[in-house]
Amino acid sequence: METKHYNVFVIGSGIAGQTAAKACVAAGLTVAISDKREFGGTCATRGCDPKKILIQFADLVQHSKQLKGFGIKKSPKINWKAVQKFKTSFTKPVPSSTENNLTDLGIDLYHQSPKFISKNEVMVEGKTISADKFVIATGYVPRTLEFEGFDLLKTSDDILNLKKIPKSAIFIGSGYVGMEFCYMLSTLGCEVTMIEINDSALTQFDSFLVDKLTKVLEKNGVKFMFSTKPVALEKLKKNLKLTYEKDGKTKTIKARKIFNTAGRVPAVEKLDLENAGIKADESGVLVNDFMQSTSNENVYACGDVSSKSLPLTPLSGLQGYIAGHNIINGNSKEFENPLVPSIAFTKPQLASVGYSEEEAKSRYKNVLVYKEDTSGWYNSKKENANAYAYKIIVNERTQKIVGAHLLSSQANETINVLTLAMNEGLTIRDFKKQIFTYPSYTNDLKSMLKDED
Repeated sequence: METKHYNVFVIGSGIAGQTAAKACVAAGLTVAISDKREFGGTCATRGCDPKKILIQFADLVQHSKQLKGFGIKKSPKINWKAVQKFKTSFTKPVPSSTENNLTDLGIDLYHQSPKFISKNEVMVEGKTISADKFVIATGYVPRTLEFEGFDLLKTSDDILNLKKIPKSAIFIGSGYVGMEFCYMLSTLGCEVTMIEINDSALTQFDSFLVDKLTKVLEKNGVKFMFSTKPVALEKLKKNLKLTYEKDGKTKTIKARKIFNTAGRVPAVEKLDLENAGIKADESGVLVNDFMQSTSNENVYACGDVSSKSLPLTPLSGLQGYIAGHNIINGNSKEFENPLVPSIAFTKPQLASVGYSEEEAKSRYKNVLVYKEDTSGWYNSKKENANAYAYKIIVNERTQKIVGAHLLSSQANETINVLTLAMNEGLTIRDFKKQIFTYPSYTNDLKSMLKDED
């Protein structure tokens, strides 16, 4: 069988893979790209973009609930079928437009997940492909939960494509995805239970704010079951029955849908990396600062699947650019983890950037911690918000912000203002000199900080 050869073979057609592939083909290299699913990657087709489209309808219902009796007579009824049609108008064109764009650039496409058969060869679509360089950009896949009947669990893909809002649902795992979707479904009339093996939700966020968010979702109808371990799942006539352990006792709970939202892991299992001498662990493909494999110099990894990444689309694009640059020019550009804000799109939204209080105290001799429940402030009261709070950490010596954590209906936007202030090294006094629109959540940021002489 004849072996086809490329200068660069990219595995994964999301932002990271596309960015690397486009850079290489623009430099005159022969490039191919493969994907086992529809082209376009997770974010645009089955992740961030469609999720936010659906959640905005829950936001509309939730906001109207907050203002019920203050001018709103009743909450709007959502036509879920129409909502899904609207979402699909965004996601459906992505694969074909992505393929057309890549093909027009002269990039060959393969519609299958390849397997490495040697250090410089893969098998894909029954063909042997060799390449000078490989780029692995396969992203994340849902974590597999190992208990009896686990194959009956649904994933975030199934939530995004629900034909109707179920009467009841159970989520196993309270990370970003679980909390966002349990908020959405509970707001739209579903009876929701959240099961978490740890003793709190969203462990990557500040506990002061997470506790407030959890209480809001409980008022919204979500039942939280912490320190709970699922042990078996069984299909009944209409429902699913989950057996779980809590406080040393075994009990059961039923629901129409049960979702695995216990996190995601690097998608490397089916690539047969060992055949190419590519080392990987739970963090992903092990790479150096050039996004190059530490064990196979002809392989680069970028985006969620790399050991130096976070599951954030802008970071994936940056790593894809660096991988492409280094393939073209030799290893001349290093990746430095930028200051990246994170957001959970619940309502209220939970946002974070920089260090936690614990991290800041371990790094700096003295820190100032500004935190407050601001539910009595104007912006919160005018929309009858369920919660509004913050925690901002400042290095006392430099008077610069080193960590910020916000809980509000506009946290996804206001966290960007604090990220900019941190990147520019503004002191508290510098920041408070800025003039922002009033009244606004951004303007509130100045009131959250105090000058220190």
